[in-house]
Amino acid sequence: MNNLSPKVQNQLGMLQQIQQQLQNILSQKAQYEMAMREAKRAQEEISDSADDSVMYMSVGTVMMQKKKEVINTKLTEKIESLELRIKSLEKQEKMMQGKFEQLQAQIKAAIEGKGTPTAA
Repeated sequence: MNNLSPKVQNQLGMLQQIQQQLQNILSQKAQYEMAMREAKRAQEEISDSADDSVMYMSVGTVMMQKKKEVINTKLTEKIESLELRIKSLEKQEKMMQGKFEQLQAQIKAAIEGKGTPTAA
C-alpha cells in the first residue's frame, strides 16, 4: 500500500467508510423489517380474535387495556411508518452501493493503470 499514490490511498479510505455506512444501513433495515413482521403478526392475531376480547397494549413500561380497534389502528400506523423507513433505507442503500461500485472501479483503474507502465 505504500507504493500507492496519496489519491488512491484516500480513495481506499473513502471506500472503507462507504462500506461501513452500507453495513449500518443494512443493519437498520433488518431491524425495521423484523419489527414490521412482528407488528403484522400481532395484527393477524388481533384480526382472529373477537371484537369484545380483552386486549392489552404496551405503552412504555406499562401494559394498558385498549379496545381492539385502537390497537389495530396503532399497529397499522406502526407498519406504515416502518414501511416508509425501510423504503428510505433502500434508497440510501442503492445510492451508497452506486458510490461504492463507482469508487471501486476508480481505484481498480488507478491501480491497473499504475501497474501497467511498470510491467512494460
